[in-house]
Amino acid sequence: MKIVMFYHSLYSDWNHGNAHFLRGIVKELQKREHEVEVYEPDGGWSLKNLIKDHGAEKLDEFRRYYPTLSPQFYNPAKKINADAILKDADLVIVHEWNEPELVAEIGRNKARYGYKLLFHDTHHRAASAPQDMSKYDFSNYDGALVFGEVIKQMYLEKKWIENVWTWHEAADAELFRPNRNEDKEGDLVWIGNWGDDERTEELMEYLIAPVKELSLKAKVYGVRYPDHAKKALADAGIEYGGWLPNYKVPEVFSKYKVTVHVPRRPYVEMLPGIPTIRPFEALSCGIPLICSPWEDSENLFTPGEDYLIAKDGNDMGYKLAEVLKSDHLAQSLSEKGRKTILEKHTCAHRVDELENILTELNKQNPLTQKTGTNG
Repeated sequence: MKIVMFYHSLYSDWNHGNAHFLRGIVKELQKREHEVEVYEPDGGWSLKNLIKDHGAEKLDEFRRYYPTLSPQFYNPAKKINADAILKDADLVIVHEWNEPELVAEIGRNKARYGYKLLFHDTHHRAASAPQDMSKYDFSNYDGALVFGEVIKQMYLEKKWIENVWTWHEAADAELFRPNRNEDKEGDLVWIGNWGDDERTEELMEYLIAPVKELSLKAKVYGVRYPDHAKKALADAGIEYGGWLPNYKVPEVFSKYKVTVHVPRRPYVEMLPGIPTIRPFEALSCGIPLICSPWEDSENLFTPGEDYLIAKDGNDMGYKLAEVLKSDHLAQSLSEKGRKTILEKHTCAHRVDELENILTELNKQNPLTQKTGTNG
């Protein structure tokens, strides 16, 4: 089967968390002998910032970690070459971080080429800015993949698309794997971007204050940290490491004893049940995880076994100290978290779901027979 995907970037995860999951999905599709082409816009914001800050040599490093992944570019100022890109496609997936014009253009070509067409939504705007969804023309789409049940219900209630499937993110368990025998460089590491003040108060309460109170040796990685954020880190004795390529996260996790998850406010308040990619990756790497409050309304994990929940900043400090002093507790969290990922939340599980969705669509409306495709 030939699958064509339009995403903001496969190359760059500079402030672009969707690249994490996409890389694992493409790898898994390739393992199953599907032909996969990923297109990203030339001059895309994330890749442009990556090259500006860290140089084009980072693309060579990406290729060493992902030798089978080779994204292609299109000119966002022009219409795509539909005959070259879409003609032989069996399935096309368009991510929500694409311009509405491209979303509509690919939809208009569907009848001509006969592919199945899905929209992929991994953002909170369906809840936080529903008026933005009116910019998209879904009239030719077979359905939407959304990364949480609460988003699915919004799509159905507002009748944006008739068919909607919950398609959670997941871990590339082959790359994100435990190495807890590595010599430790510190106590706590946190990997995440500061962003647009969507969790400033939470980061102060659940990360910076407890580290300072416990005098932990800690390091933080990420981008878009304003001066006041860097000052707060320095005041707490936390080292700031800047941007970290996502493929190096397992190596960093192996050198620390514990990490935390502090979800952004829109996910806590409006999108219960959507953990984002970070907990999947941490649990897959087997590093003990402590979360600020979020509601696992879809029962993806088992709080208290896969990870701990801190009810406030003081409780976060208590639980951090508990994990750091108890090898038994740390090992239990590490083993149980990894086990849950392997049982339910790998990219292989998500590709199984995607293949089942396509089978369902083909029963509703059989796929036009094509030649020269695998699967």
